[in-house]
Amino acid sequence: MKFAVFQLSRQGGRAVNEDRMGYSYTREAGLFLLADGMGGHADGEVAAQMALQSIAARFQREATPALADVKGFLEASLLSAHHQILRYARTRYQSDTPRTTLVAAVVQQGQVCWVHCGDSRLYWVRAGRLLQRTRDHSFAEMARSGALLPGDAVQNRNVLFTCLGATQRPVFDLEGPHRLLPGDRLLLCSDGLWDALPDAALLHGLCTAPLDAAVPALVDAALQAAGAHSDNVTALAVEWQPGMELPGGVAAPAGSFGLRAPKLPGG
Repeated sequence: MKFAVFQLSRQGGRAVNEDRMGYSYTREAGLFLLADGMGGHADGEVAAQMALQSIAARFQREATPALADVKGFLEASLLSAHHQILRYARTRYQSDTPRTTLVAAVVQQGQVCWVHCGDSRLYWVRAGRLLQRTRDHSFAEMARSGALLPGDAVQNRNVLFTCLGATQRPVFDLEGPHRLLPGDRLLLCSDGLWDALPDAALLHGLCTAPLDAAVPALVDAALQAAGAHSDNVTALAVEWQPGMELPGGVAAPAGSFGLRAPKLPGG
């Protein structure tokens, strides 16, 4: 495993930062996670943190040092995190459950797989070219794809139709495996980043500087573009690269390791 990683989150103009991000790795596999707790529902930041902690704990149990079934792991982990959030709400007698988006990627054996639910995105870039990005689970994305919208969705196109923590089973998309080449970059980000900057600006910013310069520049640009009422802005970028490996299999990292989140209430 050889990669560089840099992650950054800013609160923006919101009272609370409900975004969470993090990563975990063994000598043969890396897990990269980002969740955006949903405003308008109770404890969105708790839902986001629970999702990351649940999936990371499962990875640490099952990656010994590689995962036996990467896509199976991603699906099972997402659903397990969803049910953990529901249990949290039940134990606190909450009528409105905490909710969060999720995007998670696993890099193993030179390949990447990912899963996402909601509108937190993954961008995959090679040599300055966008190879792929996730499609949001929103009515706006449905409209762009030509799908017929439900009647009430016409006026609420930016609303998500799925997430973790809702009473309905989450809708999610699994992708991969895809072979990575040296220099390929993955960007996981919350809507605070991509909603403020067009894809062309994201692509240019991600590809024209080292990760430890590119990520802060993108986050700062999003905050400036959105102004005083900016959403939380969070980004985690990974570069698959040749080079000297450190113990544990990670090439010299550009950012800090671990999950970025405060402790859960009462935990």
